[in-house]
Amino acid sequence: MLGEMHDVLHEFPDLKDKINELHDNDAEFAKLMDTHDQLDDKIRGLEEHEQPVSDFHMEDLKKQRALLKDQIYDILRGLS
Repeated sequence: MLGEMHDVLHEFPDLKDKINELHDNDAEFAKLMDTHDQLDDKIRGLEEHEQPVSDFHMEDLKKQRALLKDQIYDILRGLS
């Protein structure tokens, strides 16, 4: 869906406390989360304002966001 929020807290609402704790106490996690959320803001901005961007570029941005989300989820599950 266009313009749908995919920031980390919206993606994993049941892990909010753990996310906030890690963000405050783990610099690497905070950097991943901030990068993910900035990328999500960029994607949403392009979608909502119908900015001209190639399909390839948009898909690349979404793939980057998905990879970051996977890394974040692995940390939240204790796999990293």
